[in-house]
Amino acid sequence: MPALRDALADAGFEEVRSYLQSGNVVLSSTRSPAQVARECEGRIRDGFGLEITVIVRTRAELEKVVKRNPLGAVAANPKRYQVSFLERRLGREAARKVEEAAVAPEQVVVDGREIYAWHPETIARSRLWTLLAGPGLGVAATARNWTTVTKLLELAT
Repeated sequence: MPALRDALADAGFEEVRSYLQSGNVVLSSTRSPAQVARECEGRIRDGFGLEITVIVRTRAELEKVVKRNPLGAVAANPKRYQVSFLERRLGREAARKVEEAAVAPEQVVVDGREIYAWHPETIARSRLWTLLAGPGLGVAATARNWTTVTKLLELAT
């Protein structure tokens, strides 16, 4: 992701770091999260020809996501424990739809602008994952497994 790091550094962001080839970026800025998202979206569009909604969390917000960890007691495999980061909170109906999509032994917690989902058996054939990965939420979202979430927090420190 050197080209993405360079594009964001050229936009005036500092300490731009990426995690693997995932498109996840940690950076420093005095701009608001909304301004950071808009600037990153513009740089990605102009530099790479991609229309991507960028979801931003501050370091403090990401730290709270990790501390909340509502399924940490049951989520034994970090690759099957996912956090979906939402552009904004879900409405009641959408949150109910997500909760109903979890089929035991899956578990899900909708908490503010995040959805924590534990898929102990499979992600690939999960009705819950299909809902979280698609446009059915009615809000822009991006999901990361627990390993990535904690690594991003580590990079932000």
